[in-house]
Amino acid sequence: MQLAQLNIATAKYQMDAPEIQYFVESLDRINSLAEQSPGFIWRLKDETGNATEIKAFDDPNIIVNMSVWQSEQALKDFMFKTAHKEFLARKKEWFHRAEQETYVLWWVEEGHIPTLDEAKERLDYLRRFGDSAYAFTFRNSFTELDLREREACEED
Repeated sequence: MQLAQLNIATAKYQMDAPEIQYFVESLDRINSLAEQSPGFIWRLKDETGNATEIKAFDDPNIIVNMSVWQSEQALKDFMFKTAHKEFLARKKEWFHRAEQETYVLWWVEEGHIPTLDEAKERLDYLRRFGDSAYAFTFRNSFTELDLREREACEED
C-alpha cells in the first residue's frame, strides 16, 4: 500500500498578485524537491508542471496539491525536514484560515493514481465523520493493517 494525500488551500490573493509572488515563484523549486525526495511516487500537475490552475472546487481561489508516497514517514520527512517547512510556517500569509480540514490522507493500492473526485470524496468523508482508516490526518493516522481490517469487516 502507498499513502495518498490531498491538501487544499484558499488563496487570499490572485496567483499573479505581488502578495503571493514568493509562493508562486517557489512552486517549481518545492515541487522538484518533492519529486527528488525519498519515497515520492507521484503528484498531480498540469502541462505547466504545477497544479495551481487545476480547479477542483467551485471556489476558483482554492488550490489543490495531491500526491502519493511510499509511506507516511516519507511524506512527513518531505513536509517537515526540507525547505517545504518554510512554506508551512508562512501559510497564513498567503491562504485563508479554514474552518474545516484542509487535507486528507488515505491508503491506495500500489500503482494506483488517485483521481481528484476520489480525493474530494475522502476529504468530504473526513470532514463528516472524522479520522478513520478510510480517511485520516496526521493527528490520528491509520496503518495499512487498519485499512485491511476495515475492508474485511465490510466484506462480512
